[in-house]
Amino acid sequence: MSAQVNAALVVVVMLLVLRRQMSARRLDTERRFWVLPVVLGAVALRDPQLLDHRDTAWSAVLVGSGLLAVLAAGSVWGWTVRIWRDPDGALWVRGTAATLAAWGGLIAIRFGLFGIGEVLHLHQSSSALLLGLAVLLLVRTLVVNWRARALEPPGRATESC
Repeated sequence: MSAQVNAALVVVVMLLVLRRQMSARRLDTERRFWVLPVVLGAVALRDPQLLDHRDTAWSAVLVGSGLLAVLAAGSVWGWTVRIWRDPDGALWVRGTAATLAAWGGLIAIRFGLFGIGEVLHLHQSSSALLLGLAVLLLVRTLVVNWRARALEPPGRATESC
């Protein structure tokens, strides 16, 4: 995929996810939450330009730093989401002001990493953003689902894998 298409895909997915996260919605812990991150990650990893081949080491450090940042941000994001149970026992989630702050922090970090890449004269593929978004969504959903399990109604038997 071209860099413009990847960048547009990242922006569209981020806007859709952010819009969805800031509105109250039922949480379905049984759905296949990993499908979108796996698809995004596979698209990103197919890009031969993910790393700058002129300076693979620094490029890998930059991509790795971005992935560490999204791991942390996904965890923070998962903890900032409000989770509650309605009178019928259904789980609900909604982003908070802290969720927006987590997004803002991540965007600032991404701009900082982009700036470092520019200073080092590294080619930065938009696939790195796509891969980061995949990791972010996966980690956030894992944290939210883990927190939601703690709210299981007493007496409900949980299945073990």
